[in-house]
Amino acid sequence: MAKALFALALWLCTSLSVLAATSQKKPPTWGELTQEQQQVLAPLAVDWDNLEPEGKRKWIGIAKRYPKMKPDEQARVQRRMQAWAKLTPKERQAARERYKKLEKLPPDKKQVLKQQWEEYNRLPEQERRKLGSTPRKPAAPARPAKSPAEPAPSPAALPTQPQAVAPVPAANP
Repeated sequence: MAKALFALALWLCTSLSVLAATSQKKPPTWGELTQEQQQVLAPLAVDWDNLEPEGKRKWIGIAKRYPKMKPDEQARVQRRMQAWAKLTPKERQAARERYKKLEKLPPDKKQVLKQQWEEYNRLPEQERRKLGSTPRKPAAPARPAKSPAEPAPSPAALPTQPQAVAPVPAANP
């Protein structure tokens, strides 16, 4: 009986140490990434070795799925990665906190917020500038402004609460 308990304890210790070693495996440094991963994750190259292990794992997962994405999805991933790489650590933390708040919203409030965002994006560029932001994707080619454009605020300066947006009137042809 004592031998069986000892064997069980030894097996448990060995199993748990192997499990702990595999779950705490450090994600690769930039130099340890494959050439394909480095190509996909290029916007993050400068900051890679300073990213948290969980963040590295997330980006590696995205790089793994990247070849199977449609070209428009790949372009969106690249745009978002470039925008993320340009943020300061403080701005990234603020973005994470806003995201967490949004995730906690009830579905009906999320839907209202989504509708407001869509209405905002349908506004003419000048109206969006008045509200303090520029469009992410212009619907039509941008026309030169009569006065110099104001610089866009950083993402951290954007409001965290939904703003009331007036419905866009239908254009007369």
